[in-house]
Amino acid sequence: MIHQRLFSWSLFGVYAVLAGCQLAPQSTEEDTLKIGTLLPITGDLSQYGTPMQETANLLVKTVNACDGVLGKPVTLVSADTQTDPAQGTQAMTKLAEADRVVGVIGAASSASTSAALPIAVRNQVVQISPASTSPVFTERAEKGEFKGFWARTAPPDTFQSQALAQLAHQKGFKTVAILAINNDYGNGLVSAFIPAFKALGGTVANETRPTFYDPNTSTFDSEVNQVFKGQPDAVLLVAYPETGSLILKSAQELGKLGGKTQLIATDGMKEANIANLVGKDAQGKFIVTGMLGTASSAGGPALNAFQARYREAFKRDPSVYDPNTWDAAALLVLAAEAAKKNTGPDIRDQLQTVANAPGQEVTDVCEALALLREGKAINYQGASGTVDLNPQGDVTGSYDVWTIDQQGQLQVQDTLEIAGTESSKEPK
Repeated sequence: MIHQRLFSWSLFGVYAVLAGCQLAPQSTEEDTLKIGTLLPITGDLSQYGTPMQETANLLVKTVNACDGVLGKPVTLVSADTQTDPAQGTQAMTKLAEADRVVGVIGAASSASTSAALPIAVRNQVVQISPASTSPVFTERAEKGEFKGFWARTAPPDTFQSQALAQLAHQKGFKTVAILAINNDYGNGLVSAFIPAFKALGGTVANETRPTFYDPNTSTFDSEVNQVFKGQPDAVLLVAYPETGSLILKSAQELGKLGGKTQLIATDGMKEANIANLVGKDAQGKFIVTGMLGTASSAGGPALNAFQARYREAFKRDPSVYDPNTWDAAALLVLAAEAAKKNTGPDIRDQLQTVANAPGQEVTDVCEALALLREGKAINYQGASGTVDLNPQGDVTGSYDVWTIDQQGQLQVQDTLEIAGTESSKEPK
């Protein structure tokens, strides 16, 4: 409520108040660059979220050791989505409106990203997801909903669906039944997989009514019985590790595994510890031995250097979306340096410039910053890929075909190259 004394202010004062009510870029060029992470430190995706957070921390530490951005250290503020869209909305609101970050790395799940994006756009915050793969974001970007404040370093599920369809076709599977998490991620993958597999001559056994499960459910016997009915050649499981492992335990207990039906999983289940999460059968063998899956490859020009840096810092191998997280953070800092300003709109305007040709190809983020300080154009080549961004903020990519061996180790068998509507297979 406006107090009466407001009306005695000078005209200048009134204009100042009105100006303060307008949306404005979140920081000025005199400020340090402040970015945030919006990642699942807890919840169904916490196996990915914690190492992704550590990767973002490592990128910022690396950048600050080579003079930061615009001569000042980068500040990183972290927020936990808890793998929950409602919590993701609150976390993004805090990052954008209280912490006043200008860029955000995240979210991981497509549902959390979808909930957070309107807040980012409204506050002119650039949001780059390392892992949200729903095709819906491409459609919304084409409609202009995001005003350029959105990008991702993992390709959309329209591409992964083609990889899954290719894999099923190559393995000779004629019928596939689908069991998927009921959220943006699951719905997007299912809607894209069905036509892709049918185009290759396959049949989706439950096409008219794919089996979806509630991510908040803890028992899955009904869903498992439904999807394995009729013994399809394969069951496609679109899930995250926490609930996916429970589903596979249920399938084992119900006697659905070990027969003619093969398991195929998506990137959400590509977790190095998945064999231990699911457990062993009565004979002491890992239940998920032989399971196949696809996941976006981390095969960019900067991959080897990133892996070495990560292992030195954490004494372990990076997780599936860590290279994508490194690249998302790198694009934010490079775009800010190229813009010579630390505001969301200026960073947005430079994303395509630092990610795409023309410009000198460079893989090291510190070298890239040095070139930008010299006024030179760059074409950043990332750890997850070349990270060339199209106008919708998407990257194309290749997909690993992974499996679990008898020792419970996750192994990459092959690579599928996917480029939108056309694809070709190249051995790894």
